[in-house]
Amino acid sequence: MSKEKEKWGMVIDVDKCISCQACVVACQSENNIPINSEDIFNQRRAIEWIRVERYWEGEFPDVKARFIPILCQHCGEAPCEPVCPVFATYHNEEGMNVQVYNRCIGTRFCANNCPYHVRYFNFWEPEWPDSLKNQLNPDVTVRSRGIMEKCTFCIQRIRRSKIEASRDGREEVQDEARSINPACVNACPTETLYFGNFNDENSKVSELKKKENGDHGRGYKLLDELGTEPNVIYLKKVDPSAKEEAHA
Repeated sequence: MSKEKEKWGMVIDVDKCISCQACVVACQSENNIPINSEDIFNQRRAIEWIRVERYWEGEFPDVKARFIPILCQHCGEAPCEPVCPVFATYHNEEGMNVQVYNRCIGTRFCANNCPYHVRYFNFWEPEWPDSLKNQLNPDVTVRSRGIMEKCTFCIQRIRRSKIEASRDGREEVQDEARSINPACVNACPTETLYFGNFNDENSKVSELKKKENGDHGRGYKLLDELGTEPNVIYLKKVDPSAKEEAHA
């Protein structure tokens, strides 16, 4: 099988995340995600393509809050794909796990098989107040009730950049341009998220992958022991107090 021309992926530096939720809000706006009211949250039926998980490390009184953004890992060996009876989710030639909305029949098999819990079932027909209807993104379809949805790496931006590259006579899209970044990457104030082409050796994500994947690097993948081969790499939290204790 020929090597993929592009392999889109993300590197997330957990050490920089301050849990400001800017990525969550940007994703909601860019991708026409339904409004999550208090009632929907109480029913545990909220939709968030990216969420910031909070967890705790240490023992009281030295307990510390940690934050980690979680989104679709776009697995190379995605557990969600083989269980879909209508081939609504598959792995494309650009390294992304794609969700075809008009094929989905809402079996939720993929959500049950996803170890990261990042696929969401749309229980409600989405509605927005009149004051917010003009902010809907015309490049993204509004999903109807009864289908699965998840992070797409803002694929509409990648497609637009490819069209612009073809129009301008360029063979490749501009990898590090803000126009190709997912909304969450552009909105992050601390540059926690990096997006790019892993097959481009000069891209920022490739440089981070090479630097951090060694024995002394900070790179790791969520639930790597499952063999899902995620296209999202995390960089460990740096704890200065732990280093001080180690040298004491």
